[in-house]
Amino acid sequence: MTPIERFKNLVKLDRKDIYQIFLYAIFGGIISLSLPLGIQSIINFIQAGQVSTSWIVLVIVVIIGVTLGGVLKIMQYRITENLQQKIFVRASFEFAYRFPRIKQGEFHDEYPPELANRFFDTLNIQKGVSKLLLDLSTALLQILFGILLLSLYHSFFIFFGVLLIGLLLLIYKLNFQKGLETSLKESKYKYKVAHWLQEIARNHISFKNHKMFLFSLEKNDYLVNEYLSHRESHFRILKKQFVQLVGFKILLTAGLLIIGGVLVLNQQMNIGQFVAAEIVILSIVAAVEKLFSGLELYYDVLTSLEKLGTIVDKEVEILTVDNAMYKLDQTTPMVIETKDLSHTYYGAESATLKNINIKITPKDKVLIKGENGAGKTTLLRLLARIIEPTSGSIYLNDTNYKKYALEEFRSQIGVITLNETSFEGSILENITGNNPEITMDKIIDVLDKVRLTEVVKNLPNGLDTHLFPEGKQINSSVIQKVVLARCIIQNPKILFLEDPVDKMDDTSAKEIIDYLTSSKTDWTLVVISKNPYWEQKCNTVFTINNGKLQ
Repeated sequence: MTPIERFKNLVKLDRKDIYQIFLYAIFGGIISLSLPLGIQSIINFIQAGQVSTSWIVLVIVVIIGVTLGGVLKIMQYRITENLQQKIFVRASFEFAYRFPRIKQGEFHDEYPPELANRFFDTLNIQKGVSKLLLDLSTALLQILFGILLLSLYHSFFIFFGVLLIGLLLLIYKLNFQKGLETSLKESKYKYKVAHWLQEIARNHISFKNHKMFLFSLEKNDYLVNEYLSHRESHFRILKKQFVQLVGFKILLTAGLLIIGGVLVLNQQMNIGQFVAAEIVILSIVAAVEKLFSGLELYYDVLTSLEKLGTIVDKEVEILTVDNAMYKLDQTTPMVIETKDLSHTYYGAESATLKNINIKITPKDKVLIKGENGAGKTTLLRLLARIIEPTSGSIYLNDTNYKKYALEEFRSQIGVITLNETSFEGSILENITGNNPEITMDKIIDVLDKVRLTEVVKNLPNGLDTHLFPEGKQINSSVIQKVVLARCIIQNPKILFLEDPVDKMDDTSAKEIIDYLTSSKTDWTLVVISKNPYWEQKCNTVFTINNGKLQ
């Protein structure tokens, strides 16, 4: 989708509000059209030396016209404020909805937290669209109504107006594409600089080392230079437009003044009409300036829409299947089987997994072993439907798992990936997600099972203790227990766990492993770990070597 198409789609969403803005702009234009005529009549009265009721009425009419113009402008501001709020709300929910639903393969060469920074482009769109609608609608109508008014004085003004509009379109066409390209490149490096600063902040301890510190500055210098280079390229386009604007204003002002002067000398216009025409000419010149200053803003809006498009365009998962053969609920047993399951990551030359055939039955406790890079994580994520296989099949209860709604499947499982951590919020929010169906008795039971009871008791605010992103202010083993509690509190049928206890002390780890693998638990367990105690407790062990099942 091109930036222009994105802008059209944005405008379509709020077309009723935009119609109102243009309607008020038209009324404002009509009022502004009547003002020069009123001023012309007032001047004619003054030239005639007459102070009459008509003169007073005309003055009042002009004042009322100015007041109405101001009221209409205020109404436009109210509508554009509503538009800004709608844009912000839609963008925030778009991001909040899409990030959990975007297919994992879409992130193959991107860092999701860095992509989330694109949300700040919403602010550019808010301000930009608002200003464009106000200024451009006013400017375009000022030019149109101005030329129409001038045409009342002489038909030659019509020809001159058409010529000027043609020149405006030509200037726009000559500069637009290049201006948009340079704006996109400038924005690209702006985000690269922001992301590198984010990386420095995330690894600030490492960058305390003098050599690493110098490296951080060198890389920042390179990225900033690239940004400045592309920004300078964009500025050259803007400067070129400004030069063309100056030439256009000279042509416009000179042409209209000369035409008006000739018409006065030939007695085809009187002095009052000439003064009124001068007012119209000045308003047209001001409108042209608004149009050209709006072009830079237009580039910024299109660039921001393109940046948001990096999220919006990513393919999302299909959560429901209209023709699902079966439904999953709490009573449905879940048997998982694979046949010749293989997976190759995007851009990889060889498959990570090759022809895997396994079967997992209810209440199985399965350990997946293997060296680093053997394909353990890939297998677990395929079974958990985080990623999709390149070839082969996965069956759920002897049916291709795609026949089951993904949303229903995920509601019956619990997953912990390798880098899973806490989010910003209280311990209670991190564990329950404020689910009203989870009782306090259930919370207390789960805290005891994952050995969190004493930790929570010793915290001044207990479960209301606020956790920062990644749980920076608290022990990593505690964070791992919080994540595990979040995983099991929903009573999942299957647990898919990657190294769920590797940061805990041996005693806590063994106690939790005993609990997770106990025959008293109803869930099926699939776990990846190098902890040898898992092998003692699991009834099934799969060993992966170079992508193949041993």
